Amino acid sequence: MTARRRLGSAQSATRALILDATQEIMIGEGYAAVSTRRVAAKAGIKPALVQYYFPAMDELLLALYRRGAENVLERQTQALASGRPLHALWEVSTDPARAALGIEFMALANHRKAIGAEIALFATRTRAVQAEALAQLLGGRLLDLADYPPEGLTLILAGIARALVMEQGIGMDFGHAQALELVGRWLRRLEPS
Repeated sequence: MTARRRLGSAQSATRALILDATQEIMIGEGYAAVSTRRVAAKAGIKPALVQYYFPAMDELLLALYRRGAENVLERQTQALASGRPLHALWEVSTDPARAALGIEFMALANHRKAIGAEIALFATRTRAVQAEALAQLLGGRLLDLADYPPEGLTLILAGIARALVMEQGIGMDFGHAQALELVGRWLRRLEPS
């Protein structure tokens, strides 16, 4: 058995620079534009250094996804602990940069099964946390959970947020103001100031 070569530290500034460059490329140009050479050029380093930290492209992409997922989990935890958790969750869901990166990863998942599996694990985990929080916040008090299952509500809110970002990305905004007002009204009803 051959020993795997040592990879750079997970906390190193160079690793973070590589991940930042990859994220910029994905958001600005799409996942198909990500290559070792493009990442190295964006980061201002040599391609060999990218390969030192991430010997395979899937390792780089998974590291970027996991970093983003941890950030979302942290923001979700803060949102759920806030005075207006539903409003805060909506803000997390509609963050354009996060949503744009998420859409790129969803598209990438069609071609890279390891990415798809990671996304499925993370999405299931976050949706379960959100559904549990919604059940505690709304159950019996504001909504009949039999009529409005929290798991479905989280999917609807996430889907609306994704649709808004995807359509804005292509310059479409028909119905956006009305959808935002509808969600805002619903959130204000459930979570008054």
